[in-house]
Amino acid sequence: MDKKQVLEKAKEMNVKFVRLQFTDIYGVLKNMAITVEQLEKALDGELMFDGSSIEGFTRIQESDMYLRPDPNTFLVFPWRPKDGAVARLICDVYKPDGKPFEGDPRNVLKKILKEAADMGYTMYVGPEAEFFMFVVDEQGRPTTITHDTAGYFDMSPVDLGENARRDMVLNLEQMGFEIEASHHEVAEGQHEIDFKYSDALDVADKIMTFKMVVRTVAQRHGLHATFMPKPIFGINGSGMHMNQSLFRNGENAFFDPGGPKQLSQDAYYYIGGLLNHARAMAAVTNPTVNSYKRLVPGYEAPVYLSWSAANRSALIRIPAKRGPSTRVELRNPDPSCNPYLSIAVVLAAGLDGIKNKIQPPAETLANIYHMNADERAAAGITSLPASLVEAVAEMKQDEVVRKTLGDHVFSKFVEGKLWEWDEYRTKVTQWELDTYLTKY
Repeated sequence: MDKKQVLEKAKEMNVKFVRLQFTDIYGVLKNMAITVEQLEKALDGELMFDGSSIEGFTRIQESDMYLRPDPNTFLVFPWRPKDGAVARLICDVYKPDGKPFEGDPRNVLKKILKEAADMGYTMYVGPEAEFFMFVVDEQGRPTTITHDTAGYFDMSPVDLGENARRDMVLNLEQMGFEIEASHHEVAEGQHEIDFKYSDALDVADKIMTFKMVVRTVAQRHGLHATFMPKPIFGINGSGMHMNQSLFRNGENAFFDPGGPKQLSQDAYYYIGGLLNHARAMAAVTNPTVNSYKRLVPGYEAPVYLSWSAANRSALIRIPAKRGPSTRVELRNPDPSCNPYLSIAVVLAAGLDGIKNKIQPPAETLANIYHMNADERAAAGITSLPASLVEAVAEMKQDEVVRKTLGDHVFSKFVEGKLWEWDEYRTKVTQWELDTYLTKY
């Protein structure tokens, strides 16, 4: 779409308000609402906002930023009234001198996508985002009480979230998503909706839109949807497996009918790059203190650095489909991550593997969860960081991740995550009270 088409569409659909959306460094969606009369001005990139008010963006003395909407992201919210409809546009952030703002996560992803394009590659991504739905109390505040007793692939009457999930799917389809699957997940109150893969930038935009739609529709059903990785101890957490492939000249660059397991050498180098940088990427793909409560053995979350064509205990799995569907599935990211930054560092790691011909270790066929520490050590299998602070320390030593994020995002991200860790570290928890209050 272009400016003219957006203006025509807005008039045709009786749009009254437009939300200009962008994402901060920590993956939080931001909005600036304008009336439709300001839409043309917005499409011309003339609307300014105060960047110093956004966490991780700029200092107060350099706060003026411009929003430049991407016309291709124009859509109307189907749950709002048709008379005086509300639409949205996702924006890139620019500096007053007309240059892209280096702290804009969308710009970070665009830069590495250009590097891939210069090497002849286009990246496609298919996310599998899980989430929980909980009931709310009398004041509308979220609880951690699940609304059902269902399990994997269950349906009514035990899956009480089915109606909300159906509405989510219908709304997403009206917004241009092609939904491939929708089902109840393993844990009570846990759900998954999968949408069709697309090019990396489009998918990052869609992940942010998806999370907004899920939370909005859940609220309209009297529920609270959360993408927190591990809201309840003792049951599975929520992940966001990331299926990815590279295409070159319209062909899947990971497929080679004559290669081992019908995978190309590029695919093996890409896997090698992911494994080589996995510990450093974890701070971005698993960016919260809570993320590491999910990454523990026993709850289907991947912990150990390995790959396999079938073994679901491995960090990287190669699904069975070949030909155009050949792909690499990275299983540790969770839905609290910033999709722009996560896809950017994952792509950079894979490209580094291709550029430097990083061979992955041998495929792991055994169930790693059943191996003891000595057996894992003998097989050369290491693990992901055990905490956010450990992940940040790994990230600080990785030049590929640092270069991909850029100095601004890297420094602000590290600063914010160390603050977050310190906040967590210094709090007195209920576990400590239960364990120590009467013991000592």
